[in-house]
Amino acid sequence: MASLGGRWLRRLIVVGYLWLLVLWPTWYVAKNTFVGGFGAFWDLLRLPEVTSALEVTARVSVIAVAINVVFGVWLSVVLVRYRFPGRRVLSALIDLPLSVSPVVVGLALMLVYSPAYGWFGKPLSSAGVQIVFATPGMVLATCFVTLPLVIREVVPVLEELGEDQEQAARSLGAGTWQTFRRITVPGIRWALVYGLVLSLARALGEFGAVKVVSSRIAGKSMTATTLVEARSQFAPHEAYALSFLLAFAGVVCLVIVALLRSLGEKS
Repeated sequence: MASLGGRWLRRLIVVGYLWLLVLWPTWYVAKNTFVGGFGAFWDLLRLPEVTSALEVTARVSVIAVAINVVFGVWLSVVLVRYRFPGRRVLSALIDLPLSVSPVVVGLALMLVYSPAYGWFGKPLSSAGVQIVFATPGMVLATCFVTLPLVIREVVPVLEELGEDQEQAARSLGAGTWQTFRRITVPGIRWALVYGLVLSLARALGEFGAVKVVSSRIAGKSMTATTLVEARSQFAPHEAYALSFLLAFAGVVCLVIVALLRSLGEKS
């Protein structure tokens, strides 16, 4: 009985912790989002500054995820299939975005690409190319914070697959691109989809790095997360609506990943 009571006590503590940390704040946001009904929620989402922020967020997220999928797969193949000096250092650097504050990332991009004092910002600005305070800067910031998610999903699968099938394809006359397209990609497809969805969820909710490099002009370069901050004081209903929408998108991404994992295990 004592051990049974201890187990139930531990479960209650864990559930209570999750309730206070995740469920209660999410429920509170949802409750305040729909306080005026679904119609009011829909009207808030149709406001010009809100639709613009959602469009900017979607555009930046899709571009960043596409870039990370391409370079993430390439880096994964390099890390698993090749041995070279500095390989472990490179592998450790890939995890850097998980340990560095996104605000620091934004500041670093400012120091490099600012048109006023950045190392590359001045020559780029003279050539008519603007990085920070524009879409390219927001894409770079989002790429940095989402970089490890694709790689850390693909690398273990590549290691598990080994090189036997790829070597067999090469021995039969297949080129590098044919081997990659017909052997490597089918083998990592589920891991690649997991990483893609997780990267998209992370990109949609990015705030710190994007805030630093964005001009935050409403209707032009304001993302959904920065608009939540801007509206939280004097227009909280807009902030609640956007927060709920971002949280809902994140939950949908997690559900998709869970479903895909089950499908991948069955296939």
